[in-house]
Amino acid sequence: MRRSRILISIVVIFILGISFLLPVIYAKREIKNINSKGKNIICFGDSITFGYGVNPGEDYPSALKKMVSRPVINAGVDGDTSSDGLKRIKEDVLAKDPYIVLIEFTGNDFIKNVPVDLTIANIKEMVLRAQEKGAMVAIVDVSAGLFLLEYRLKLFKLAWETDAIFVPAVLTKIITSPNMKSDFMHPNATGYILVAQRIYNRISVYLREPGK
Repeated sequence: MRRSRILISIVVIFILGISFLLPVIYAKREIKNINSKGKNIICFGDSITFGYGVNPGEDYPSALKKMVSRPVINAGVDGDTSSDGLKRIKEDVLAKDPYIVLIEFTGNDFIKNVPVDLTIANIKEMVLRAQEKGAMVAIVDVSAGLFLLEYRLKLFKLAWETDAIFVPAVLTKIITSPNMKSDFMHPNATGYILVAQRIYNRISVYLREPGK
């Protein structure tokens, strides 16, 4: 029994270690459409993007807007699954002159027991459509620790395969901190600022001033 516990602990530590190393490895890669001619940063996702649990202006896109020099559009819809997002990407993203698209889905897919591979396939289609439009893409992962770990690993693989930016585990230390949450999963205003900062840290190296 003791050996089993030790083995499980080693595996968990190994997985978590790899998870934290992924962004370091990924930071050195070129991404598609790095010279994007679009105008807007479009935050595309579900309730985490929408800003569930806080007042208007306290969501992560609003916090991100204060960190960048380009317009930021909040295209988050509370309750959306990846299938819902795929249905509205043309109108809510592609038609809005995207410079970079931040794609954040999985939470509602997980809650509604959508097969993981279908979720990843839907997100891949979103990535490809945004890239075909000429935009850069960042895949935003809402996992934390072992929570939604399978999605994190599959999303990293997807980002690698499609030359997209990967923003891992943005809810780390948020879902375990009551002072940064509005409920069991959604950040409060302080938590959303941290989410925005983590996203900015990963995309800032790729951003150019408008007109340059």
